Amino acid sequence: MKYHRFGATRHEVPVIGQGTWYIDTGIPDRAIAAIRRGLDLGMTHIDTAEMYGSGDAEELVGRAIAGHRDEVFLVSKVLPENASIEGTVAACERSLYRLRTDRLDCYLLHWRGPYPLEDTVAGFETLQRDGKILSWGVSNFDVGDLDELWSIVGPARIACNQVLYHLRERSIEHAVLPWCERHGVSVVGYSPFGHSGAFPGPHTSAGRVLSAIAAKHNATPRQVALAFLVRRPSLFTIPKASSPEHVEENAGAGDLRLNGRELAMIDEAFPIGIRQRLPVL
Repeated sequence: MKYHRFGATRHEVPVIGQGTWYIDTGIPDRAIAAIRRGLDLGMTHIDTAEMYGSGDAEELVGRAIAGHRDEVFLVSKVLPENASIEGTVAACERSLYRLRTDRLDCYLLHWRGPYPLEDTVAGFETLQRDGKILSWGVSNFDVGDLDELWSIVGPARIACNQVLYHLRERSIEHAVLPWCERHGVSVVGYSPFGHSGAFPGPHTSAGRVLSAIAAKHNATPRQVALAFLVRRPSLFTIPKASSPEHVEENAGAGDLRLNGRELAMIDEAFPIGIRQRLPVL
């Protein structure tokens, strides 16, 4: 498993982590087994949010990491409607209770909302001063949002920007990714296989490209996709896996290295497209 430094933090974090969006909709014991298997395979970056299952996902994660907390780089998110100064602190404390821990390694604003960014940052700073979070970042921020936040906090403060990023949705490469790389902010891609039915099948032209590359590496097309999405030092991804078998496949992408020709083949098969406003969730 490859590790990269995570934004403005001192942490080296695995490039392939574990997402938990909708993990609460499956069989709980199976979801817990999947998370624990991921930890065994080095996927110690676990991402969740108070929104996911209205806290149920956090509770599952708390059960899964019991006895393993010090191994985990744990991330959760505050909903924008809770992101006032006091609301951010209270939301974090609720998340900590559900997660059965005394701190988060990183805490994110899930997306822009009604409260000024200054207020949310003040909440983050309070939590950081009290040792309840070790770093903070944002999610679903476009360049204008990032510029505004940077003007408030300055350098070496924003750990990451978590955004939608998969082979058929590469809008961040126009401006968001370059901005983050210039400013030392890590980019964490969520939904790396797209939503249901979005991943190209083996009989499509794009799917055949992934299959051909996979065959050369004794890998799967999904592993090739993940390897492409973390091909730069600034990039991380957090696929969800609801079974130990699925998490093992995801983990197999952690040390898969694509050469320049293979990257170019994928780039051609999945063009970036026109720049557009970042989608939220």
